[in-house]
Amino acid sequence: MRAVRPVRVGVFGLLGSGNLGNDGSLEAVLGYLRTAHPEAVVDALCGGPETVTARYGIPATRLHWYRGEYRTASRAGAIAGKGLGKVVDAFRTAAWVRRHDVVIVPGMGVLEATLPLRPWGFPYALFLLCASGRLLGTRVALAGVGAAPIGSRATRALVRRSARLAAYRSYRDEQSREAMRAMGVDTAGDEVCPDLAFALPAPKTRSAPPGHVCVGVMDFHGSDDDRDRAEEIHRRYLDGTTRFVRALAEEGRPVRLLTGDACDASVVAAILDAVDSPLVTASPAASLAELMAETAAADAVVATRYHNLVCALRTGTPTLALGYAAKSDALMDRMGLGAYCHPAREVDADRLLAQFRELEKRAPELRRTLAERNDTVARQLARQWATLTAALFPEAPGTPENPRTPQEAL
Repeated sequence: MRAVRPVRVGVFGLLGSGNLGNDGSLEAVLGYLRTAHPEAVVDALCGGPETVTARYGIPATRLHWYRGEYRTASRAGAIAGKGLGKVVDAFRTAAWVRRHDVVIVPGMGVLEATLPLRPWGFPYALFLLCASGRLLGTRVALAGVGAAPIGSRATRALVRRSARLAAYRSYRDEQSREAMRAMGVDTAGDEVCPDLAFALPAPKTRSAPPGHVCVGVMDFHGSDDDRDRAEEIHRRYLDGTTRFVRALAEEGRPVRLLTGDACDASVVAAILDAVDSPLVTASPAASLAELMAETAAADAVVATRYHNLVCALRTGTPTLALGYAAKSDALMDRMGLGAYCHPAREVDADRLLAQFRELEKRAPELRRTLAERNDTVARQLARQWATLTAALFPEAPGTPENPRTPQEAL
């Protein structure tokens, strides 16, 4: 009897590059693959291949040929290197895609520009992936991704074309699906599912000082359309957040500062310098699992980055969002905390404190709400994995009698 060749699965994105949310989405997809398709051979085309290989044990290839792709090019040599890299990456991406039966883009906001973004950076890389998949017969899946309206005509065109070329699409909220429909993508067959990081196992609650609060910060400068006001937006965000942290510390509340990307370290340093209190400390968390452990120990969380919010909500901790995009509001609505949102671009410390005190008053009720919503999310993600299998692995064997959940496989 001839042996059946294992299915070859690639994962693609800015993974291993310092963004904990992106890596958490990857971890969730790897858990799904180990559970539902343990025979699959998996590797990655990603931003930080060394980190991905060391942390997840899969082979990985660098996403861009030119290593300075995301650094500003001012010299002729750097500009030439970037230009040549675009050509080289077209061939590198196609060669990598050819080696796979399926490529999965695991979550992430790959169809949005809610943060500063250039069309020839990741949007171009995503277009190369989806175009190569269509040309070479490799199924490309955009699984549980985020999308948003895009102002830049070039970025919007690349994102729209990439979505159209993908073999499968699902979105992490209804706003994302609507954004793609408004861009001219036929979304009639596309599903909405919770963010994939909700599939990660929630940690056991650990002890922390009474009154402990986690504050998730971000190196926030506005969206891609705010480049001319970036420094003003950043200063207002930093000033308001610092005032909020100082007020908590002056009340004797222990405050733990959380981040979600390597670039957030500068904001943490600025707050620690400005507040100068032993009650304010910085978390060294280097994964979503570690961030979840921090939020599980807190009485309450106030956070900016989307996946800081996911971690807090996943652990059932009362949470207030410093939202910088519609995705934050959508997530809070999904989890029953839609009333606890505050705009990141207009942080008013006094109003934020008032919202925070209201959140804490309702903490027992909100914890019950989050427990119920997390049960619903778990069922919705189970359906997402089943749908993904049907779309990408049509010849996969039936489900075993007592299958492990993706959480148990991690």
